[in-house]
Amino acid sequence: MISYSSAEAAEKSGFSIDTLRYYEKIGLLPDIARDAAGRRVYSEDDLNWLGLLRCLRESGMPIAEMLRYTELSRAGDHTVPERLELLRRHDERVEQKIARLREQRGQLQFKIGFYTELVEADPPGNAAPAGAGAAAL
Repeated sequence: MISYSSAEAAEKSGFSIDTLRYYEKIGLLPDIARDAAGRRVYSEDDLNWLGLLRCLRESGMPIAEMLRYTELSRAGDHTVPERLELLRRHDERVEQKIARLREQRGQLQFKIGFYTELVEADPPGNAAPAGAGAAAL
């Protein structure tokens, strides 16, 4: 069985060592093994779990929901329907966030196109003073 030190787990997961300790303290990383000297030892399963936690966190799931998901996962297979519902609700929020980002990107792309046309029509050095006309928008 392969095991990893805290530093190795941090490197592989992308979390800092402090975050790993914090996640263990609040219950997101339950039952981390210790070696004879009392140092944390992470397994492949732990790293896989950290991968899921990273996905949930980076996609915007609040820590309270991550804790609930962790509790449900540890409670056994009878909680699968509740876990599924929790993930579906989160997925809906992620989809809404993606839609908002697409709209915002559209605005950015419009503005980039606008300025590109201005620069190509009147290269820098020939442009009107700052604050003049529509280019100030």
